[in-house]
Amino acid sequence: VQFVESGGALVQSGGSLRLSCHAPGFFFSGYAIGWFRQAPGKEREEVSVSNNDGTTYYADSVKGRFTASRDNLENIVYLQMNNLKSEDTAVYYCAANLMRSVVRTKVIPHEFAYWGQGTQVTVSS
Repeated sequence: VQFVESGGALVQSGGSLRLSCHAPGFFFSGYAIGWFRQAPGKEREEVSVSNNDGTTYYADSVKGRFTASRDNLENIVYLQMNNLKSEDTAVYYCAANLMRSVVRTKVIPHEFAYWGQGTQVTVSS
């Protein structure tokens, strides 16, 4: 199983993008699905986690600007990114949490699997 991310692009500061994540042959129902990002020279960091109970965890850096949603019937997760900033420039990845269906406070990257190749988001200032 490998997740497939799409929707990344070059966008101006203040602009918006919507990323998509799906995994052929994998059913999202029952899993927490996370979005992560990695900027050049930096460690991978969590962005959001769409929980199986309908709640969503967001990193402080994206609260109020990013919105994650999921469609368990279509097995797809979206990340709507508004008011993008240059510091949002990164490769964005999605993955499934194989140990917990709900993540509320602490995101543990090692709990996630089926990482995709990522999609590049570049925000120009």
